[in-house]
Amino acid sequence: MKQEMLTKILDAGIVAVVRRIDRDKVMDVISALVEGGVTGIEMTMDSDDVLGAISEAKAKFGDRAVIGAGTVLDGETARMAIQAGAEFIFAPTLNQDTIAIANRYGKIAIPGVFTPTEILQAYEWGADLVKVFPASVLGSKFIKDVRGPLGHIPMMPTGGIDLDNVAEYIKAGAVAAGVGGSLLNKNYIKNSEWDKLTALAAQYVEKVKEARNG
Repeated sequence: MKQEMLTKILDAGIVAVVRRIDRDKVMDVISALVEGGVTGIEMTMDSDDVLGAISEAKAKFGDRAVIGAGTVLDGETARMAIQAGAEFIFAPTLNQDTIAIANRYGKIAIPGVFTPTEILQAYEWGADLVKVFPASVLGSKFIKDVRGPLGHIPMMPTGGIDLDNVAEYIKAGAVAAGVGGSLLNKNYIKNSEWDKLTALAAQYVEKVKEARNG
């Protein structure tokens, strides 16, 4: 089950970071992203009624996308998110208890890492893949270089990923990319332009596909 979910997340290669979107628009946003081919939806724990939103999103989109929780800083928050239905736990930091809770419940653990030491430590603690964050500071060359000695550990850069650079991260060896603001276009959401959001999501998915095939 966990492996299936992992495969599904990585399939499109894009995990959308849904952060602090108006609660009454969250399902429309997710629907537009899923329509565009995004298979990983991360809902951050600092969002309004996030546990309710995770449950609702899983019921509505669970057959087409993997719904997870983000900005999870500790094991207790991880447990709450999992009980609400989160299939993966995304964290900006490396916390052993958070990984342990995700593993205990058979969910995907994706902790945040910044150094080669943290990448290895996360993996030894049971992470399924690691979130290289903030990727904007490290760049795609970091992924390429660190994959030399640590190529067995799947890496997902997050932070500062956009349409112009997502392909270079995939070519550098990233298994997927976490994308926030550059995908969750504020104007499209404000004006309920869901078709535009779907088209943008599809562009990201296409860029990843091209980079993988290239």
